[in-house]
Amino acid sequence: MRFFGTTWVGHDNGYALRRAGAALGSLALAVASCFVLRFAYEGLEIAEVGGWVNLLVVVMFAICSAIAFRRTWEGYSRRPDPSTEASLRSLKGIGFIGVLLAYFFRSLAEAPGEKLRRGEYESAVTQYERRRGTRTGNPAARKKKPKSK
Repeated sequence: MRFFGTTWVGHDNGYALRRAGAALGSLALAVASCFVLRFAYEGLEIAEVGGWVNLLVVVMFAICSAIAFRRTWEGYSRRPDPSTEASLRSLKGIGFIGVLLAYFFRSLAEAPGEKLRRGEYESAVTQYERRRGTRTGNPAARKKKPKSK
């Protein structure tokens, strides 16, 4: 996980500070992005392209941001389909404010993607322990179970 390394496993080595920094950073980027979009909108007004184009630009960014927020938020709880993610990459690029806000809100509760990765990590550890437990020791030295009648 970006910015967290393996500290999410045990929440050590400045995990809380890094999580707070990631949350504040994503919020600051979202605010800065809103200012950039405002300047772009003012550029459209200066160019006098008309109210219809201005409305289309605002609606496009709003819809793309909402979809990007939802897809990013869902991606923190389950693995997304790679082909679907590839097809939505441009939409997430346009709706980058939604992605940044999803990252911010998820950072308030946990490192983004931590729950998903923790589940995968714990299942991998369980599988490893199960495999390792059956292989330990000398098989010939194991006691045989008495046969039941």
